Amino acid sequence: MKEIGEKLKEAREEMGVSIEEVSEDLKLRPSQINNLEQGNMDAFKDIFYLKYFIRDYAKYLGLSYEDMVDDFNEYLFDYTSKISLDDIRKVQKKGTKKSDSKRIMSPYTLERKQSFPVIPFLIISVVVLLFAIAAIIVTNLPDKDDFKEENVITMNI
Repeated sequence: MKEIGEKLKEAREEMGVSIEEVSEDLKLRPSQINNLEQGNMDAFKDIFYLKYFIRDYAKYLGLSYEDMVDDFNEYLFDYTSKISLDDIRKVQKKGTKKSDSKRIMSPYTLERKQSFPVIPFLIISVVVLLFAIAAIIVTNLPDKDDFKEENVITMNI
C-alpha cells in the first residue's frame, strides 16, 4: 500500500498541486489525501471507499487508474491471505463472543454500530399524521358561499 501512496504523492508533486487543492477538487479531507499518500489503510473504515479514493485520485493525477486499482487489489489479496486458516476457523465457530480480545478481523468486515433512529421516526410520523388530519378538516369546512342569505333555509313554526 505504501508503494501506491508513493506513486500518488510523486505524481501530485510533479504536477505542483498542493494537498489542499487536491482535497478541494476531489471533495476529500486533506487528512484522507495524506493517509492515501502515506499508505495508511487503517485510517479508512471501509475498504471499498478506499479503493474508490485511490481510483479517483489516480484519475485526477492522470495516472492509469486501472493499474492503480489492480495494484491495490493485489496488495489486498496479499494482506488478507496472511490470515491463517486456524484463525479463520476460530472466527467461524459458533459462540464466538464480541468481547474476545484475539478476534480476527478481515478488512472486508469492519463492524459498525448502526441502529434505526426510532424516536425521531416516531416524532416525524406523528407530525405528518397531524398535518394530514388538519388538511382533511380544512378541506371539508363549508365555504363562505354556504352561509349567504339565499342559501339559508328558514323554518317557520
